[in-house]
Amino acid sequence: MELHVIERSANAFQQGLTGLQIQAVAERAFGPGTEVRSATELGGGMYNTTYRIDLAGRAEPVVLRVAPEPARQFHSERELMRAEYASVPWLAPIADLMPHVLAADFTQAVIGRDWMIQSFLPGTPAPELLGSYPKETHTAFFRQLGEITAAVHAVAGPWFGPVGGPGHARWSEAVAASLHLIAEDVESCGLEAADLRKAADAAAQGGAQILDEVAVPRLLTGDLWTVNTLLAAAPVPTICGVLDMDRTWWGDPEADWTMRMARAKQDARTAFFDSYGGAEETENSVWRRRVYEVRHLGALRLERYRLGNEAGVADSYRAVAEELAALS
Repeated sequence: MELHVIERSANAFQQGLTGLQIQAVAERAFGPGTEVRSATELGGGMYNTTYRIDLAGRAEPVVLRVAPEPARQFHSERELMRAEYASVPWLAPIADLMPHVLAADFTQAVIGRDWMIQSFLPGTPAPELLGSYPKETHTAFFRQLGEITAAVHAVAGPWFGPVGGPGHARWSEAVAASLHLIAEDVESCGLEAADLRKAADAAAQGGAQILDEVAVPRLLTGDLWTVNTLLAAAPVPTICGVLDMDRTWWGDPEADWTMRMARAKQDARTAFFDSYGGAEETENSVWRRRVYEVRHLGALRLERYRLGNEAGVADSYRAVAEELAALS
């Protein structure tokens, strides 16, 4: 087997597999005697460890995605791969853009970690190709991204919160629970999380009625943006694949990371709303969006800590303080 890996330190969050482990996974998925010709670790992601696998007797490569060891996972990010697996039937409106799940094993019996094997999607990661197009054509990309997001948000679910549960009857309960989980993770890193708990209290108490105006749980992509898309070879940027839908949950579409990113700058991304549509702005909708921003900032605090970005961690406290001041 040819094994091509990304060199990382021993204490890095992402940890690769040995050739013997990859071979064991392949045999578990496709049967004894399966031969792995090559395994190439893919970059771009910051959570799961991902490989392109070439198998003897199979014309097309497959993709192996391996979750972090359970002990390395934050409580607010626990079992994301299982969440993606549970989300697949609900993501039917965009199934033509997503890889197919060929095998999955959550027993952790083979390598002590969850893993999933998916079909390999052709295309080029958008961050590598989008910049080569004239800026005036970028609107085509964001317009298509708006269509994809709208299709996902149109799916109604059984409860608020994680797709795989635990579910909540009210949106305020799901938001408060999520903020408390993130706060616990922040504190487990030795960091202060009183600001996140203050936002959780606002969601559960004074602002519960405002949050509970959201009465229908909608499917949220959780993390969809340029880094999760593949582009086809075309005259204008054209999305041909959507990857890594492991942070889906049920809630208010305005709480989705995609909506935050679409509003972040007044540039080509404003075309997102040409296809997605716009919602009427009210005092309550603005209040809700501030709570969602605190949740995003809390999750970013954890990610920046994991990456050793001390300046980014410090900046998250300033940003959360601004949102909390506006919530008062």
